[in-house]
Amino acid sequence: MIVMSLPMPSDKSMEILKSGVAIPASPLALEEDGRFAPARQKALFAYYIAAGAGGIAVGVHTTQFEIREPGIDLFRPLLEMAAKEISVLSRKHDRHVLRIAGVCGKTAQAVAEGSLAASLGYDAGLLSLGALKDESEEEILTHCRAVSRVIPLVGFYLQPAVGGRILPYSFWKRFCMIENVAAIKIAPFNRYQTLDVIRAVAEAGREDDIALYTGNDDNIIIDLLTPYRIRTVRGEKVIRIRGGLLGQWSIWTKMAVSLLEEIHRIVESGEPVPPEMLSRNAAYTDANAAVFDAAHQFAGCIPGINEVLRRQGLLRSARCLDPRLTLSPGQAEEIDRVCRDYPFLCDDEFVRAHLAEWLGGE
Repeated sequence: MIVMSLPMPSDKSMEILKSGVAIPASPLALEEDGRFAPARQKALFAYYIAAGAGGIAVGVHTTQFEIREPGIDLFRPLLEMAAKEISVLSRKHDRHVLRIAGVCGKTAQAVAEGSLAASLGYDAGLLSLGALKDESEEEILTHCRAVSRVIPLVGFYLQPAVGGRILPYSFWKRFCMIENVAAIKIAPFNRYQTLDVIRAVAEAGREDDIALYTGNDDNIIIDLLTPYRIRTVRGEKVIRIRGGLLGQWSIWTKMAVSLLEEIHRIVESGEPVPPEMLSRNAAYTDANAAVFDAAHQFAGCIPGINEVLRRQGLLRSARCLDPRLTLSPGQAEEIDRVCRDYPFLCDDEFVRAHLAEWLGGE
């Protein structure tokens, strides 16, 4: 009998994941007429890595799931471009930058996407379960195990408002028993569901193997500062969310990296958390509400991200693949407000100083 070995994340990849890094969820660069803009896409990758990001996630919600649709067919070209560009930029900056590929769809599609990503050298697949809205817990776990046979997994708890589904504690505890789960992105935008994942990792005894990343763009700083004390049958465990894999960090990335480094220093010092960090968490939540369009149930989330990058000159247009997907009424003014009120969140000066270099004369 032939025993197939599971694809495991490299020691270097796991070291980086466990250390806790900023991983922007990359948008898709388009021209005003909706055509793909490769030079601007490359500029985005250059920006993220120059800003200090520890990885880039491609083919995820922020990239627009429509890249997979027939007639658009950008999933493979984008993954190929990103793999090549991130490798080149990793050598330029003399550090390994994680490549995370979005993986979605029913099992056949997800396995095919995971296989493609693995063949291109991606470190892990961020597994969206949005296509399995009606399947049972057992069926979803069978799906996850099938994808894990072709690429290491980053689990993904995506909020229902943007296509996810509620996944109970029992699911996450069993998911954590899949051998080559490298990390989990916790993004339900919900305190109760966030704790379900953290408790599941602790109860499964995988806290040393699975890196936890916040995707709760509405509560970033608190997620990263909190020591979660979980009582298990093996005793009390202190669990921490170490980094962020975030759409919010696809903008103002330089400041996001600086923020994460500051949080790591506070945590490692063992000193009390400065009250200022709590105020900054509220500011970040307010800024996220504007960019992600919380007032309209996140309808303008992707256009909001693109609009910030357009204003900085990184994107030529805030256009989405679906031309009906635009900023919501009043959203532009809300972005104006948070940029004015919280300049310490923005990295406009950094972008201005390097934009010509990243665009390469475009």
